[in-house]
Amino acid sequence: MKENKHTFLVKELAIYCEVTTDAIRYYTRLGLLKPVRDPANKYNLYNNEDVQKLRFITRSKYLGYRLSDIAKIFNDCEKGKSPCPRVRKIIEQRIPENRKRLEQLVQLQQRMESAMLQWDKLPDGIPDGDTICALIESFEDG
Repeated sequence: MKENKHTFLVKELAIYCEVTTDAIRYYTRLGLLKPVRDPANKYNLYNNEDVQKLRFITRSKYLGYRLSDIAKIFNDCEKGKSPCPRVRKIIEQRIPENRKRLEQLVQLQQRMESAMLQWDKLPDGIPDGDTICALIESFEDG
């Protein structure tokens, strides 16, 4: 069911959609939201379509889409094309990318834990011209 035609100021839209005003202003600068200007006071006025887009942006970001992806999805819609093939393709590409990032994070976590174990036995040092921080410089991976 469609909502009644309503206009929102940025603060009202932020409260209504539970996002920050900064996010709305940023999405507007990027062209993801396209408010009209109130001729009387030059304020941006957002409508129900902006509510729908803002909710879509929030949901898309939750699923891992980037704002550049969302712009392309919106562009597909504006051209009357189904964005679904693009949506699927992006997720298919992101899954292996995320797996790689997760592996890198696990390796980083292991290095950090190893460093903490090594550093537990070392005293705090003072930079002496040869070292900046002896802890980092003494770290041995392995």
